[in-house]
Amino acid sequence: MTVTIRKAEQEDIPGIQRTAKISWQNTYRALIPSHVQEQFIENAYSDEMMQKRLERSILIVAEEDGEIIGFANGFTNSEKAELAAIYLLPEVQGRGIGTRLLEAVVLNLDGYQELFVEVEKGNDRGEQFYEAKGFRFVREYEDELFGHKLRTKQLVLPIN
Repeated sequence: MTVTIRKAEQEDIPGIQRTAKISWQNTYRALIPSHVQEQFIENAYSDEMMQKRLERSILIVAEEDGEIIGFANGFTNSEKAELAAIYLLPEVQGRGIGTRLLEAVVLNLDGYQELFVEVEKGNDRGEQFYEAKGFRFVREYEDELFGHKLRTKQLVLPIN
């Protein structure tokens, strides 16, 4: 089975939303209460927000057999480039798809020297992935998501 990595299109939105929800439930089950997860997904991946992501950000999908199995989302502004998400369905993790998604985002970062990402402390799989890809620790801080306190780590990847 061949996995295709490409820029997201309008018709990919339902698959991206589904992947985000499943991935969040799988990743944050022990870290973030389910009602907080649901609130986040409803807000961050609403149809309106997805339209904005599609139009204003770097949105890359991984597709296999016509199904969205993962995606990556990057944002840029005048100051920095940030990786907002790399989410994969649990059953396809460990196949190098996350690496390919990260590479696709980096290829779209013309003129940026660094890519920042935030990962929740305790998301060991995420932390290990980013460290293996060359991200370095910048800082750790307390954050809040719909009233739930989190410990967030900021990491940075130098881009050559």
